[in-house]
Amino acid sequence: MLSITKSRYHWLTLVSVALLTGLAACQQQKTWALRDISGIVAPLEFHLTNQDGQTVDASSYRGKTVLLYFGYTHCPDVCPTTLGTLALALNRVGPDADKVRVLFVSVDPARDTVAVLKQYVNAFGPQFVGLRGSDSELQELSRRYRIAYALEKPDRHGDYTVAHSNAVFIFDDKGNARLLGGSDDKADAIAQDLKRLISAG
Repeated sequence: MLSITKSRYHWLTLVSVALLTGLAACQQQKTWALRDISGIVAPLEFHLTNQDGQTVDASSYRGKTVLLYFGYTHCPDVCPTTLGTLALALNRVGPDADKVRVLFVSVDPARDTVAVLKQYVNAFGPQFVGLRGSDSELQELSRRYRIAYALEKPDRHGDYTVAHSNAVFIFDDKGNARLLGGSDDKADAIAQDLKRLISAG
C-alpha cells in the first residue's frame, strides 16, 4: 500500500487540487458547468480487475463517457455521497445514461474484494463499475491522475479509514480527459455537462 504521513498526504492533496484547479481555470469554457481539463490531464488508461473478477482496461469502455472516481467501500460519508450525486445526475440524463460508465477505483483493495465491490456499486445503478488492482497498479494510476491516498492508523479493533482525493475525472467516448468534478458539484450541473459530452460523441 502507498504509505504517506498525514501531513504529507494533506500537502499532496492541496498541491494536486491546486494544480488541477489552476490548470482547469486556464482552460475553462464558460459553457461548461464543471472544470475543463481538456489537454492537461492524461487520457484514460489502466489495467485493473472489475467487480466480476475480469481483467479490464481503458479500451473496455471506449464508446462510453467515463467518470473515474477513487474511493473505498468503507468510506463513511464522502464516497457514498459523491456516488449518490453521480447516480442522481445519471437519472437526470435520461435514456442516454446507458452511454455512461462510472468507474469506482478502490484505494483499499485489502478489504474491497470483488464480492464487496460488486455489492457496493450495484446499490448505485447499472452504470457503476467497481475496480481494484494490486498495490503497484494503484500507485501507478494515482500518479497518472495526481491523486493522493493514505491509510490512517487502525483502531484497537483493526478498523481504519483511508484519506483520499475526491476528484471525479470525466472522459469522453474516445478516452480523452474533458472535465473535472468533485463532491461540491450538484447533480444538475453534472447532468448538464454529461448531456453535452454524449451529444458531441
